[in-house]
Amino acid sequence: MNREQVSRVLQQHGASMVLGLLVIVGSLAFDSFATPGNAASVVVSSSFLAIIAIGMTFVIISGGIDLSVGSLFVLGGVLAAYGSQYGLLVALLLPLAVCGVVGLLQGLVIARTGMAPFIVTLAGLLGVRGLMLAISDEGAVTYLVKDRAFATLGQGEILGLSYPVYITVALALVAMVLLQRTGFGQNVYAIGGNEQAAALMGVPVTRTKVYVYVMSGLLAGLAGALNAARLSSGVTILGIGLELDAIAAVVIGGTLLTGGAGGITGSVAGVLLLGVIQSLINQVGSLTSAFQQVVSGVFLALVVVAQRLLSKAQRLT
Repeated sequence: MNREQVSRVLQQHGASMVLGLLVIVGSLAFDSFATPGNAASVVVSSSFLAIIAIGMTFVIISGGIDLSVGSLFVLGGVLAAYGSQYGLLVALLLPLAVCGVVGLLQGLVIARTGMAPFIVTLAGLLGVRGLMLAISDEGAVTYLVKDRAFATLGQGEILGLSYPVYITVALALVAMVLLQRTGFGQNVYAIGGNEQAAALMGVPVTRTKVYVYVMSGLLAGLAGALNAARLSSGVTILGIGLELDAIAAVVIGGTLLTGGAGGITGSVAGVLLLGVIQSLINQVGSLTSAFQQVVSGVFLALVVVAQRLLSKAQRLT
């Protein structure tokens, strides 16, 4: 294996390697870490962020960014809880429709005007958060999930794991096929690698960009709806900073912030890595949960530096 191949393996699978190492260390250091209950807790709590990270992976590979997903997650939960009084179908379709439209509008503005995704989705973050506060009377009203079938979607279990875990796995598999085995996925990579060259080759740049932001909005809304089903309510104080967690997980998983490289497997590994770090901090006991943000920030900085070094190494070979 030559230097370029080693660099590529480290970039694509580095998060999985670190994840495996931390699991081994945690298992040796803490008796309660490697228990089925703790493992299930990490996987279940990570599933909602993983759904958002799947959409974020497509956005970042295309060379964009989506800061609105945290607000869409909360809005999706509130709309799902509100819609549950009309049954399971409305509880699912209402948040998907609204969050999908937000993603569509953001994608159209970014693709057709050339505005920076950071600015457009930052405006989306603020606008969606305001819409959620208006619906919930500035957070004073908490809608409760009233449909039992919808609640079961978030609380039901198979083999000790809740339904959202299996939904996340299914979405990840579909996203992997979409990204690696379809023309759409290749277009996403091409746009992130060099948008001007992709346009000259006939890649539908505008349409592809719109699709990735619609996908990101839909998945953020779905994650919020499933979380509302799990909690039996549309909690309005969640989702603050969730967009940063999703971005961190995707980048830690090997997706380049500059676009053009990355994958779903790495993003899922990045999500689980953040979950394992949180679990280890809880095992220590003397550290607060806020310490996870410090560790995650250090991880993110190290990964970005490593990506730069690996990219240089690949260019030199």
